[in-house]
Amino acid sequence: MVLLNYFIEHKQKHLIKSTREINAEIHKEGMDVIQKYAKKHKTICFDDLGVEATTKYYGNDCHTMAEILLGRYELQIHQNIKTHATTNLNADELEKIYGNRVRSRLRSMFNLITFPTGTKDKRS
Repeated sequence: MVLLNYFIEHKQKHLIKSTREINAEIHKEGMDVIQKYAKKHKTICFDDLGVEATTKYYGNDCHTMAEILLGRYELQIHQNIKTHATTNLNADELEKIYGNRVRSRLRSMFNLITFPTGTKDKRS
């Protein structure tokens, strides 16, 4: 996803944001972070989807990324704004984390690109 930004026009470049960093922002800035990523950014890529912890907000569990993804789904439906994500998890694992409703939305939002398990990591 980082390389993709080198091949597209400047106005189409996307922000790449780690889901763990987003969770850290929630602790620092509060629930406005959900709206920040669910509604205000154009194209975005969420890195390492599913590895973030469940956030506590005033004692209540909050699945930050589930809420953001539902907001991004609305952006796609109404404004055709794209969302990208990277993950090492499969669809069943994502459903266990986010639930069936979010999995259903993910199915319509994303094209799945998989790599064989023996594929060498290209990041090094």
